[in-house]
Amino acid sequence: MGNWPSMTHQALDSTRLSRSGWSFQSALYDPTIRGIFFQVLTIVLLVVFVWWVAHNTAVNLARANIASGFGFLNGRAGFEVGQSLIAYSSDSTYGRALVVGLLNTLLIAVTGIITATIIGFIIGIGRLSRNWLIAKLCTVYVEVFRNIPPLLVIFFWYSGVLAVLPNARESLHLPLGAYLNNRGLSFPKPIFGDTFWLVGVALVVAIVAAIATARWAHRRQAATGQQFHTIWASIGLLIGLPLIAFLVAGAPLSFDYPIAGKFNLTGGSVVGPEFMSLFLALSFYTAAFIAEIVRAGIRGVPKGQTEAAGALGLHPSSITRLVVIPQAFRIIIPPLSSQYLNLTKNSSLAIAIGFADLVAVGSTTLNQTGQAVEVILIWMVVYLSLSIVTSLLMNWFNAKMALVER
Repeated sequence: MGNWPSMTHQALDSTRLSRSGWSFQSALYDPTIRGIFFQVLTIVLLVVFVWWVAHNTAVNLARANIASGFGFLNGRAGFEVGQSLIAYSSDSTYGRALVVGLLNTLLIAVTGIITATIIGFIIGIGRLSRNWLIAKLCTVYVEVFRNIPPLLVIFFWYSGVLAVLPNARESLHLPLGAYLNNRGLSFPKPIFGDTFWLVGVALVVAIVAAIATARWAHRRQAATGQQFHTIWASIGLLIGLPLIAFLVAGAPLSFDYPIAGKFNLTGGSVVGPEFMSLFLALSFYTAAFIAEIVRAGIRGVPKGQTEAAGALGLHPSSITRLVVIPQAFRIIIPPLSSQYLNLTKNSSLAIAIGFADLVAVGSTTLNQTGQAVEVILIWMVVYLSLSIVTSLLMNWFNAKMALVER
C-alpha cells in the first residue's frame, strides 16, 4: 500500500505519454497539417535548388572570366538583319536587335494565328460536309499535315516552293503592282501624309460605333425578338467613316511602286522568302490541328439542336452559323488556346531558314558576347510572357462565350 502513490504517478505519466503520442499521430495524419508541411518542404527545397543553380552559375562564369549582367545590350551589334519592322542597322545596339527579333516573332505569331484559324475553320467544317469529295479532300489535308514535323513543312515551302520561283529578272507580275520571285514578294509601299492620322481616328470611332451597335442590337433582340443585321451596319461604319475622313483629309496617301529593272526590282516593300515560308508552314500546319478541334466541337453539339432549328424552317447555312457554331465555341476555345501557344513557340524554328526572329537574333548575340545565361533568360521571359498574355485573352474570350443562366 505504501507504493500505491508511486504507481499512480507512473500510470499518470504513461497516460500523458500515450495522449501526447496520440496527438502527434493525429497531427501526422491530419490532411491540413500534412498539406502545410509538404508545401513548406517544397518551398524550402525549391529555394535551395535555385540558390544552388545561381551559385554554381556565378562560380562557373567567374572561372571563365565572363562578366554577368545586361550591360552588353548597350553594345554595338555589328550584324545585319534581313527583315525589320523598325529602323535597324549594324551600328544599332544588341538591345535594339533583340527588339527587332521580338517584333518579327510577334508578326509571325499574329499573322499565323489569324490565317491558321480561318483555314482551320474552313477545313473543319469541310470535313463534315455532305459532299463526298470535299470531305475526303479535307480529311487528306488534315492527315497529311498532322503527321509531318513542322520543320519539314517549313523546308518544303522554303526549298520546294519558293526556291523554284523565277529569278528577279523573270518575276511573276501580280495584280496591284506586285511581283513574286525567289527573293520574295514585292508590293507597293504606302507613304502616309501628315493628315493621315485623321483616318486612324475615324477607324477607332468606327470600331467603337460598331461594338455599340452590336450591343444595342443584342439588347433589342432579347427584349423584343426583332433582329437587326449588324454585319452590314458594321461594314458600313468600318469602311464609310475612314473613307470619309480620308477624302476630307485630302487623300494623304501615295504609293512607292516596285519597278522591274534589268537585274533586280527597285522600290516598294519586300517580304523575304524566309518570312513567307515560315508564315505559310506554321499557318497550314496549325490549321490541321484547329480543323480537328472545330470538327470535334461541332460534333459535340447535340443533334437535337440542329433538328429543332430545321423544324423551325431555318436554312442549313443559317443553322450552322446561328445555332451550331455559337454552341460549338464553348468546346472549341479551350483546346484552341493550346494551338495558338504552339504556333507562337514553333516560330522559334525560324532559325533553321535564317529568319530573324527572337531566337535567331539572340543566338547571334550569344555567339558574339558570350552572355549565354542572360540571352536564355530573355528568351524564357519573352515566351513565358507571350504564353501568359495569350492564355489570359483566350480565357477572357471563353468567359464571354460561356452560357449565362437567367
